[in-house]
Amino acid sequence: MFAPVRRSLALAASRGGRQVLLSARSQRPLSIPRVRTAAYSTTPRLRQEAFHSQLENAAPLPSAKSATQTPQTLTEKIVQRYSVGLAPGKTVKSGDYVTLAPHHCMTHDNSWPVAMKFMSIGASKIHDNRQVVMTLDHDVQNKSEANLKKYRQIEEFAGKHGVDFYPAGRGIGHQIMVEEGYAWPGTVTVASDSHSNMYGGVGCLGTPMVRTDAASIWATGRTWWQIPPIAKVTLTGILPPGVTGKDVIVALCGLFNNDDVLNHAIEFTGSEETMRSLSIDDRLAIANMTTEWGALSGLFPIDSVLQQWLRAKATTAAMFNPEAAKGKFTHEKIDDLINNQLRADPGATYAKSLYLNLSTLSPFVAGPNSVKVATPLKDLEAQDIKLNKAYLVSCTNSRASDIAAAANVFREVAKDGVIPKVAEGVKFYIAAASTLEQAAAEEAGDWQVLLAAGAEPLPSGCGPCIGLGTGLLEPGEVGISASNRNFKGRMGSTDAKAYLASPEVVAASALKGKIAGPGWYQKPEGVEKVIIGEGNGDVVQDKAMSIEEALDKLIAQADSMIASAEKEFSGDEAAAAESTAEDETLTEILPGFPEKIEGEIVFCDADNINTDGIYPGKYTYQDNVTTEKMAEVCMENYDKEFGQVAKEGDILVSGFNFGCGSSREQAATAILAKKIPLVVSGSFGNIFSRNSINNALMGVEVPRLVQRLRETFKADGEGNKVLTRRTGWKLVWDVRRSKVTVTEGEGGQQWSQKVGELPPNVQEIIARGGLEKWVKSQIEA
Repeated sequence: MFAPVRRSLALAASRGGRQVLLSARSQRPLSIPRVRTAAYSTTPRLRQEAFHSQLENAAPLPSAKSATQTPQTLTEKIVQRYSVGLAPGKTVKSGDYVTLAPHHCMTHDNSWPVAMKFMSIGASKIHDNRQVVMTLDHDVQNKSEANLKKYRQIEEFAGKHGVDFYPAGRGIGHQIMVEEGYAWPGTVTVASDSHSNMYGGVGCLGTPMVRTDAASIWATGRTWWQIPPIAKVTLTGILPPGVTGKDVIVALCGLFNNDDVLNHAIEFTGSEETMRSLSIDDRLAIANMTTEWGALSGLFPIDSVLQQWLRAKATTAAMFNPEAAKGKFTHEKIDDLINNQLRADPGATYAKSLYLNLSTLSPFVAGPNSVKVATPLKDLEAQDIKLNKAYLVSCTNSRASDIAAAANVFREVAKDGVIPKVAEGVKFYIAAASTLEQAAAEEAGDWQVLLAAGAEPLPSGCGPCIGLGTGLLEPGEVGISASNRNFKGRMGSTDAKAYLASPEVVAASALKGKIAGPGWYQKPEGVEKVIIGEGNGDVVQDKAMSIEEALDKLIAQADSMIASAEKEFSGDEAAAAESTAEDETLTEILPGFPEKIEGEIVFCDADNINTDGIYPGKYTYQDNVTTEKMAEVCMENYDKEFGQVAKEGDILVSGFNFGCGSSREQAATAILAKKIPLVVSGSFGNIFSRNSINNALMGVEVPRLVQRLRETFKADGEGNKVLTRRTGWKLVWDVRRSKVTVTEGEGGQQWSQKVGELPPNVQEIIARGGLEKWVKSQIEA
């Protein structure tokens, strides 16, 4: 049912009742800022102070609606609990900038760079040492003196400040955050790593922050965040035998592969029967890889499945380790969680709704070298794709249940109790998500089965998943992994091919020497294709939603007509003309900040250029890389010729979703090291946008420019594109007018377009050289 005000507005719009519409509009709060599109934005944003949270005595954020009038999503409700400085009665909603005081903040091997930032801004004491968690998990195989020294420095820093610390080999940070109870349902928990989305598997709003944000949280306990658009993903049906949570997210990434949820917060929902078919380990895998789907979070409900999992954890803790469990998994905490359970309100607003029928799903494989290419396993099996390496590693799918699934593949074909070996010529690497998960697998005998099959164990950590340590892909090799990311060059050579699949498919492929499954999938009768779509998967309900959307459009059109008529009736012809023309609102320019940025366009013609492509992972945890070296390797994994083609002062233009992937700040600083002052794209990955602002790299979204470049510089007859091209085109960004002007070559067409605003508060961050220096100036002040 529609809310009464919506019914009255729809009726007024349909009848042309101008006075009723005017009356309804006159009741809107006058304090709502005018909607504008900020730099990097892909959705409308309310104009507020972008870095409000950095002000120690900041005034409350402006209120838009009273708390009793606005239904909230689960994401908004959790953010409401962890926002500080809100005006009385303020109900947070998508689009709002808020000051977040996260429940916990995790950093890993990047803890020392964060500590250096923390100390460089003049901070000497961590604001709340119970808020901070440090884990060593990324480069744990690196025994060089430089890396061991960094690890010692992190441990000493943690000890000095009384911070919870987990040493190298204990496990991957995200797994530790879940199994140790830091990622608690109904809380906001962040990490300086892109896979903090994983916490959503246990009903915790996990979202990535970057190193500079982490330093700010250490110093102040807070950071800034804009609540993203929120997408609802309804799951229907139940998983057939032989289909896993990994298949769910691989299918979602590959079937909804047009940036459907780019920079959104996702909320998964479904009937009780559907959700009971997804274990917590399945949910963790799905939430983890919402990062690869382009989302900022992937949140599952706080339901009976989660409650049972929590009860089991609390009971086990009480029986075997009651002292260590205090304050983490206790039945008292679970009782409180249930008594104050958070759920999305009926009528909450979602930016979009998608659905997937789990009953129609079969095992899927992603790749090669892209999560946006998802193929049913049966189709790849028919291609007889030979393998060189297989991996059961990472925070995505290397828990005890995953190891058990892989071990059962070998058990099922064992003869006379003899475990078969992996195929000749194939190397199979295994690393548990944590020592606790490995211990559980050893107790069940599953770990030993994989060792008997010839698997090579690695320490619990990230390792080959991020291109570090033993077992990387060599040129020409093909690998299949149960990890989360298969970008070109991420797991080794850029000339290798990487696929992603569930643990049982990885194990079966290692056993057979080619991409293959264990034969566990049982195709339901009548299922011929995966059923997906927009809406909730309920025909009647989706039809009602379509009607409401049509009414929304009608109301918006009526609003526009009335606004134009009001200006016309007032005799203000200029104002009436303005209502149909682009705004010429001028942005204040801070003293010393350039009013215009201009240069020649260098075009990198590709969508989804990820952070591994911009700055190779093998350099990410080398803290002594010089600026010159960063410039040299910039865009290396995307195009080895980039360094020779691009010059100082050029403007880098790329396709859509530029900078997706990990949270590494070097993706922004490497471009700056190349002395490129501005990046233009069709759209940006949110983490890259945040890193860019925090590190003083400017960026603008101009989809039309990408389209014009692609129309002009097409691939050759064989479909080959020039990866990096000097175009001879000129671009001028007029910061004051929020407008770009493009000249398409010498004597070519010239056109202009409005773009996102670069407001003075963001100018100040960039002018000071980034957020780190800006925060330092605030502390000094």
